[in-house]
Amino acid sequence: MTVGGFRPERIAEEIRNEVMLMLAGELKDPRLAVPLIVTEVRVAPGMRTVRVFIQLEGDKKERAEALAGLKAASKYVRHELVERLRLRRAPDVLFFPDDSEEYGHHIDELLRKVSHPEKS
Repeated sequence: MTVGGFRPERIAEEIRNEVMLMLAGELKDPRLAVPLIVTEVRVAPGMRTVRVFIQLEGDKKERAEALAGLKAASKYVRHELVERLRLRRAPDVLFFPDDSEEYGHHIDELLRKVSHPEKS
């Protein structure tokens, strides 16, 4: 491993911090009024693509609207990341919903049903 082997992880963490700041107050889109949490950022090799995983609250309609708002703001986020982090190349910023917490609750519920079957 080279000395710069941890650069993508460092960049991903910095991008996560900057996107959280943008979501907290800079993006004024009313579709982004639902609670949003940046759970993970993955940087593709070559820094061409950044995947931002967002945990969204609300019903399906609110989630879909929030994802549409994030997609609309992706070019602004891309520009700001280049300016703030002084990146050479502007990566494409893609937003994805993070449903891992809901999936975990579903698995826990299934495990509870299996370990404690209801007696009929």
